[in-house]
Amino acid sequence: MENLESIVFQIILHGGNGRSSAMEAIHAAKQGDFEGAKDKLQESMDALNEAHHIQTSLIQGEIRGEKTELSLLMVHAQDHLMNAMTVRDMAAEMVELYQKIK
Repeated sequence: MENLESIVFQIILHGGNGRSSAMEAIHAAKQGDFEGAKDKLQESMDALNEAHHIQTSLIQGEIRGEKTELSLLMVHAQDHLMNAMTVRDMAAEMVELYQKIK
């Protein structure tokens, strides 16, 4: 199994990328670029799906009896991912609202 710290940093990386793309989607929609916003939302979803896939593999490992060390870094990664997923969901709603306003 890959170094746990490296896996945790991948969750943080993909979560951060997903959050950034979601924020860029809001900015694009605010400017009236709804195609760009849609593309950024898809980028966000792709990044968050990658982070979620990594998270799921850790969970499945624990189910098989492979214990995962709980650390502050792991807690941060989980928090970071959940926050990014929430931002992505809110960004999708905001893009839709901007589109209705225009």
